[in-house]
Amino acid sequence: MSKKILIVDDDPNNIFALRLTLKARKYQLESCMMADEAIRILKEDKEFCVVLMDMMMPEIDGYEAIKIIRNTPEISKTPIIAVTAQAMDEDRQKCLEAGAQDYIKKPIDVDLLLNAIEKHC
Repeated sequence: MSKKILIVDDDPNNIFALRLTLKARKYQLESCMMADEAIRILKEDKEFCVVLMDMMMPEIDGYEAIKIIRNTPEISKTPIIAVTAQAMDEDRQKCLEAGAQDYIKKPIDVDLLLNAIEKHC
């Protein structure tokens, strides 16, 4: 499996920080700022080992995006790590119930993020 990660976040600063962190560890990265674009990218390229999905985005939020991905047969098995500033226990549960494999809260602890990624890549 490729070490390719799709970053989905509506904040360019978050994408920039994640890119810096992950590029230094030799991951191949692609990013987008909208959930519908992420779904299109995943359908076109089946090589992603994991998606880092921001949960709070305009139009289609991360919860809805995960549900769409899980209900789209050709990409339904793609591992997703929910990334969110909402850090209550019930938020973690809500992300996992939506279909995410893992959950990382912002501000991101790089070690926790890398551990979560390594489970899937």
